[in-house]
Amino acid sequence: MRPVMRSSSRALPTALGAVLTAATALATPATGAMAGNAERIVSIGGAVTEILYSLGLARRVVAVDSTSIYPEQALKEKPNVGYMRALSPEGVLGLNPSMILATEGSGPKETIAVLKAASVPYVTVPDRFTGEGIVNKIEVIAAAVDASARAACLAKAVQADLAALTRVRGRIEKPLNVMFLLSFMNGRPMVAGRATAADGVIRLAGAANAITAYEGYKLVNDEAVIAARPDAVLVMQRDSHPLDAKTVFQHPAFALTPAAQEHRFISMNGLYLLGFGPRTALAARDLATSLYPDVGRDAFPSERGAAPGEACR
Repeated sequence: MRPVMRSSSRALPTALGAVLTAATALATPATGAMAGNAERIVSIGGAVTEILYSLGLARRVVAVDSTSIYPEQALKEKPNVGYMRALSPEGVLGLNPSMILATEGSGPKETIAVLKAASVPYVTVPDRFTGEGIVNKIEVIAAAVDASARAACLAKAVQADLAALTRVRGRIEKPLNVMFLLSFMNGRPMVAGRATAADGVIRLAGAANAITAYEGYKLVNDEAVIAARPDAVLVMQRDSHPLDAKTVFQHPAFALTPAAQEHRFISMNGLYLLGFGPRTALAARDLATSLYPDVGRDAFPSERGAAPGEACR
């Protein structure tokens, strides 16, 4: 029987905006005039908020969305405008922002149209699931808020970590196949294909995505899981309906995979793993060392406890 794969837009979780499929919109150009208005910023998107805080601009942020879980004080100290794909015009504009910085893919479309038509500068921050995409994200935000000097410092730190990742990948002789499991729906697994944040971070870590037949996140049948032969299963940590190794490997399809035989199961913080922000290279490093224990961490410039950009504020 041939593997069958079905998509389900309703099944995409609302826990993290980081698990978005790639889109094609370009960032709104930022001008000097716009930068002068960046004193009351509504930040939409976990990576956007993380970058603003890494640039030392927390005081300018007047509100964040529910995916802005790092640093922790963002959601604790700032008003929450809701999930980035379920925004309301009133919830955002009611905070009297002077600028809106929003991750590509924010929505719904009707709300974004209203926000763009308002007299408040609206900057779309592109979301590309590559190392270059992270640096570009920093540059777009820096141009919008006029923080180019600190952004150069942050970008340099991120680029150093990405270069270290390249060295790590060079030590890997045989890439493992990794399947990112988002959830189960009525016993059916929803897994990540191409052009997803999961696909991007798996590649950064020197592994191969076990699913390449489609883009985005889709429900697959048991035959598709078995045929993919994943060497490891990757999931994101969550408070509700968490996935653990016992639950996953007791599933009839996953029980027959090399991942189950080797008991390779990795669970990581969702924004850290999938956010494609300043810490993504470190997340990919952690994933790589979980997959390839012999690779080690010594290729990285330092074993810092702080996130990139800590010294750039």
